[in-house]
Amino acid sequence: MQALLEGLLGGGPVLTDGAWGTELQARGLQVGEFPDGWNLSHPDKVGEVAAAYVQAGSRVILTNTFGANRLRLGAHGLADKLAEINRRGVEISRQAAGAQARVFASIGPTGKMLLTGEVTEEELRDLFAEQARALAGAGADALVVETMAELEEARIAVGAAHATGLPVVACMVFDAGKNKDRTMTGVTPEQAAEGLIAAGADVIGANCGQGIEGFIPICRRLRAVTDRPLWMKANAGLPQMEEGRVVYRTTPETFAAAGPELVAAGANFIGGCCGTNPDYIRALKARLG
Repeated sequence: MQALLEGLLGGGPVLTDGAWGTELQARGLQVGEFPDGWNLSHPDKVGEVAAAYVQAGSRVILTNTFGANRLRLGAHGLADKLAEINRRGVEISRQAAGAQARVFASIGPTGKMLLTGEVTEEELRDLFAEQARALAGAGADALVVETMAELEEARIAVGAAHATGLPVVACMVFDAGKNKDRTMTGVTPEQAAEGLIAAGADVIGANCGQGIEGFIPICRRLRAVTDRPLWMKANAGLPQMEEGRVVYRTTPETFAAAGPELVAAGANFIGGCCGTNPDYIRALKARLG
């Protein structure tokens, strides 16, 4: 295990952060507006999100770079700003983290599927390598390949991240199948563990897709096949529509109540995804001590 990870995990489970998109929306991000562009246009607002998580107790925070690859940036006319957007994303989070937290830079999916021929493996390798190099060069402590549904895309992204020499976290979205224990492309936790570790991931896990209760059996299954640290970031329940807007019904207290069971199932890094905010991190911290 890399020294950074050993140092973080030496004291027990590590609190990560919660959602970024909904927190930026609460600060004025409009529907259809590209969040990563705010690293340049509204760095103060992005910094507020990062700082709020540090103040809530997060020992690891991410960056506002989830979609900052050339393909997704290009769809919003921002491809020429790739290096700057990724660099500023890391800088903003590092400033908020200070000496209290580590910055794990976010790398999300391209939104294109290998299975349907929308993108090639070579194109993905180039896209992820470019973003990973930009984030590593900006001073990220580690890289997080997250919210992946297609295992091969995840493997390619992990390989690109691993080539930087930084620790790599890799997590999939398990939200399909009768028991919501597969990705949308049919990948099981066991298959994900094997593939992600072979690609070079130091930490594996799951994020998004469902509420925290559903993460407990997934975590158990991952722990049964690996001794690698596990990363778990669940949603605040399933989204519902209310008066034309998406709401999440799971309260911070209910969310945090499942924290000890998730730790017992093998989780090492715990935080939140869609619908969560600093209140959820505070509640987790109180529950986990």
